Amino acid sequence: MPIRELTPDDLEPLGRLHRVAFGRSDPVEARPGTRGLAAELDGRLAGALAISDFHQFWGGSTVPAGGIGGVAVDPWARGRGVASALLDAALRDMRDRGQALSVLYATVPALYRSRGWERSGVFERLDFPLDRIPAGARADTRPAVEGDLAALHACYCDLASTVNGMLDRAAPAFRAADVLERAVVSVVPGHDGEVRGYLTAERDAEGLRVHDLVARDAATQLGLLAQLRSWAGVLERVAVRVTDPATTGLLTDQAIRFTTTASAWLLRVVDLPAAVAARGWPAAEGLTTTVDLEVVDEHAPWHAGRRRLVVEDGRVRVEAGGGGDVRLHARALGPWFSGMQDSSALRRAGLLDGDGRVLDRLVGAPGVPRLADFF
Repeated sequence: MPIRELTPDDLEPLGRLHRVAFGRSDPVEARPGTRGLAAELDGRLAGALAISDFHQFWGGSTVPAGGIGGVAVDPWARGRGVASALLDAALRDMRDRGQALSVLYATVPALYRSRGWERSGVFERLDFPLDRIPAGARADTRPAVEGDLAALHACYCDLASTVNGMLDRAAPAFRAADVLERAVVSVVPGHDGEVRGYLTAERDAEGLRVHDLVARDAATQLGLLAQLRSWAGVLERVAVRVTDPATTGLLTDQAIRFTTTASAWLLRVVDLPAAVAARGWPAAEGLTTTVDLEVVDEHAPWHAGRRRLVVEDGRVRVEAGGGGDVRLHARALGPWFSGMQDSSALRRAGLLDGDGRVLDRLVGAPGVPRLADFF
């Protein structure tokens, strides 16, 4: 089955495919930082997917990742292996381009699991009654302007670098000026052009939807929460996208029951040595040890087989060789790398054999991996 890159000539048939697959009526446009793959059958476009150029924070460092989206197969071509062929080609493409990880939101998890992706984090929205937001002084805010864009991004990255899984929102996949298109963009200014925190939101028929509530300190977070509370009398509730788990988990007065909407995302280790080399490993400081692995991955044979994980005082690398004492299925690599599942859970799921306690120690317990962007 021929698999090739999408070209501008494909935009019209791709738009028709998206209307059939997703019910979209908006025209398909090429986006910076995103490329596409197309599958052909009988000389016609049978399926397609998009790969965005992302970087995810893991252990405080960014790891290049391919964000998979828009996976669609024309109804006449379904059941003929089109989606599987596209995913196999995407794995090779991402490896060739140095994207050591791949992340996606799965509407059909079985398809992606068959190719090595596995649930590794969450995207959450919380629905808050306004009376669950602590009363207090509002932050001294002003509307954002174009000159704030670099400082806004720096403020976001200071937070995101401490939350495993978050994207760095770098160009070209992200356009910094897009934040100014939000209906609400409130900035808490600091000294010398610094931003202490900011709030972005949209108002629609369902109420107020908060996209980002980001702050460098508790006082600024509480001040921005107080700004949300000022909507009392107009609205009863607000929907908050969880960008900072400290804001929603530690600084609001959630009762024993609350409403949350969680979207699971799946992670795939595309190139284990490259992913391990790029990731930060705070828990490896002062640790010197090795773990002999056997990686079972028929769809990424370049890192399959016996590998040795070498830990030397904060640095971790993967090299060929070893005795294969810990056997890891491809689907185990993502949840382990993210810290979403420990070796005991992976063993119970049939994805790991052997003693994985050192693997657990390396990833530590940094909290639930999160994304705050949907693609």
